[in-house]
Amino acid sequence: MSYWVNESVFYHIYPIGFCGAPRVNDGETVCRLDKVIDWIPHLKSMSINAIYFGPVFKSTVHGYDTDDYRVIDNRLGTNESFKHICDELHKNGIKVVLDGVFNHVGRNFWAFKDVCEKGNSSQYCGWFQNLNFGGKSPYGDSFSYEGWHGYYDLVKLNLKNPDVKNYLLDSVGMWMDEFKIDGLRLDAADCVDPDFFKALRHYTKSKDSNFWLMGEIIHGDYNRWANPEMLDSVTNYECYKGIYSSHNDKNYFEIAHSLNRQFANGGIYRSIYTYNFVDNHDVNRVASVVRNSANLENIYTTMYCMPGVPSIYYGSEWGIKGEKNNTDYDYPLRPELNVSDIQDNALLAHIRKLGKARTSTEALKYGSFENVQIRNEQLIFKRSVDSQTAYVALNLADNNMDMGFNADGAYLVDKLSGKSYQVNNGYVNIDIPAHSSRILVTSNTPTLEDVELEETKAETAPVAETEKKEEPVLPAWGTLGKHRHFKGGEYEVIALAKHSETMEDLVIYRELFGEGKVWARPASMFYQMVNIDGNLVPRFKFIG
Repeated sequence: MSYWVNESVFYHIYPIGFCGAPRVNDGETVCRLDKVIDWIPHLKSMSINAIYFGPVFKSTVHGYDTDDYRVIDNRLGTNESFKHICDELHKNGIKVVLDGVFNHVGRNFWAFKDVCEKGNSSQYCGWFQNLNFGGKSPYGDSFSYEGWHGYYDLVKLNLKNPDVKNYLLDSVGMWMDEFKIDGLRLDAADCVDPDFFKALRHYTKSKDSNFWLMGEIIHGDYNRWANPEMLDSVTNYECYKGIYSSHNDKNYFEIAHSLNRQFANGGIYRSIYTYNFVDNHDVNRVASVVRNSANLENIYTTMYCMPGVPSIYYGSEWGIKGEKNNTDYDYPLRPELNVSDIQDNALLAHIRKLGKARTSTEALKYGSFENVQIRNEQLIFKRSVDSQTAYVALNLADNNMDMGFNADGAYLVDKLSGKSYQVNNGYVNIDIPAHSSRILVTSNTPTLEDVELEETKAETAPVAETEKKEEPVLPAWGTLGKHRHFKGGEYEVIALAKHSETMEDLVIYRELFGEGKVWARPASMFYQMVNIDGNLVPRFKFIG
């Protein structure tokens, strides 16, 4: 796994749409993609340090019908103009990842055109899958061939042919050597011959050990493609669906299950640093999918804080909409945008905070994963490294929520709001505003803001030494034995437990007098201060 990917926040651009290029290549060369340089300040304001460009190689229509792997599409510019773009991005600390469409080519691909012209005398007949001169194609050719998923404008390559493999590897080498690209996203990776991926990995890693290979995988076991012999990463479509669906259905159990299945101790994808997203050039914009736009911020918090690398699809950072339809198909998902279109709204401000939180928090970049507490409308999970733990708390309810859980550290500091919470004997109670989230990082000190607030209180309301009251102390987290309720009843804590469905911490205790009944109470209530006549006292006090 490439170290730089762990440190990254991606921005995904579909160039032909982003640039407003003609839908069908008109042959005119216009350096439209140069405008991405004007976007660099905007990208850096979100802590973006890697761009995944959709297809940039010369094509006839949408970019996935490649005409030439070694030339920039003339609708976007020239090789020279794109080299300048790469240089400027690299100078600004932004990595460049290109779309490698190696499963198929367009009908105007130079080698396929040679077959069309020369028939079975073409030296390139062996370059294409299931080419047969005993029939005709839907386009009226004097031969048949395999089209990707039945689309005959996408001609499937024969990746077992050594000449094809060498041509593609040499093309990748050109982009690495001359443009210093940092990685490839492999289109339709589930259809590509695994031996080609093995060759691609060996070739690229021998040139640059940090070169990143990420495959587009929609279904199946990600380990088939992301492993030490093939790719570094894959698109995480399972969590893409789980994130928006959990928020739409008010059911955090769905995404919590996927995250646990994938990344918890024993998770099936713990060794894969997945490419995470909430929309892209092939699926409806998340702002069009989410039923309540108030949940967009939580959707992005989930994506930024889960294991793997987060990615923003261009324009979605300020909430633009777009849905497929039967007339324009995918084009509404791929609009032309200019710097002047950027809207500096609340969602963009939140995403900027998320970028800073992720890039400055080791636990979010490298940490293990564990669900802490799950409810239909609330979720808390934690990410941990040796030196730090981050607790991610989400609330999609229409009302504020108070939640408690056992936690590390002396304080938890919210990376989004700056608010801090004191951890009392290994337990903390937090508030989460409606449709909001907190990224709570362990700290030995409260925030400066809270320190200044306490100093102000001390100056405005001085207390004589003789009038100072002893600070109430909560019982230590996990302490068994006798406790006295603030109303006077005495109980014995006999065990701690986990709710089997929500993972919520429970305290199991029994009456010491009366019928000796056994009770279970959420730990968030047991380890809680209550206000009695203006004084804060523990709900339960340890008495031995």
